[in-house]
Amino acid sequence: MTPAASSPKRRPRPRKRDAEASRRRILDAALEEFSAQGHAGARIDTIAEKAEVSKPMIYSYFGDKDALYAAALRESYVQIRAGERELQTDDMPPEDAIRELVRFTLQHFVSRPWFIALLNTENLRGGDTITQIADVAEIQSPLIAKLGQILRRGAAEGIFRDDIDPAEFYITIASLCYFPVSNRHTLGAVFKVEIDAEWLDRKAQEAGEMLIRYLRVDGGAGNG
Repeated sequence: MTPAASSPKRRPRPRKRDAEASRRRILDAALEEFSAQGHAGARIDTIAEKAEVSKPMIYSYFGDKDALYAAALRESYVQIRAGERELQTDDMPPEDAIRELVRFTLQHFVSRPWFIALLNTENLRGGDTITQIADVAEIQSPLIAKLGQILRRGAAEGIFRDDIDPAEFYITIASLCYFPVSNRHTLGAVFKVEIDAEWLDRKAQEAGEMLIRYLRVDGGAGNG
C-alpha cells in the first residue's frame, strides 16, 4: 500500500489589522515615553518599538510628534475623567462623596504617573498644546457637573455652604492631592519621612477631612 499523501499544511491567514488596538498601543507607549522623557526627549522610534508598530503607522494615525504628544496629553485627561465617572457617589452622603472623590484623585495620580508627568511637561512648555485641544472643556465638564451635584446636595441638606464654585473647589482638591505625589522624592529626603502607600492613603484621608471642614456651614464642627 502506498502511504496516503499528506495534505498540504494550510498557511495561516494574515491577521487583519486591528486599527483600534494599534492606536491603543501607540497611545499607551506615547504616554510612557512623553512622561519619562518629556516632549523634547521623547523619540518616535522608541514609541514605535514599544507599541510594536512602524513609524509610518504612527504618522498615519496621529500625524507628527507634536500631534502625538497632543493626543497623549488629551488621553491623560480622558483617563482620569473616565475613572471619576465610575465613582458611585450619587447614593453616598455628600461628605462621603467628597472623601471618595479625594481618595480617587490621589490614587489616580499614584497609579497613572504619566498624568502628573505630562502636566509638568505641559506647564514647562507654557501650556501651548492644551490650548489647542478643541474638546478639553467638554472632557472636564462631566466632573464639574458631578461635583456641582454633590455640593448642591450638601447645601440642600444644610451641611455645606452654598457659595462654593465646583471648578474652583476641584482645583483645591487636585492641589492637595498633587503635591504629596509629585514631590514625594524630595519630601521624603528633606523631611525624612517614609512615603509609601500607607502614607499616601493617610494624606488622602487628611485632605478629605480638611476639605469637608472647609465646606461645612458650621465652620468645621461636627462628626467625621
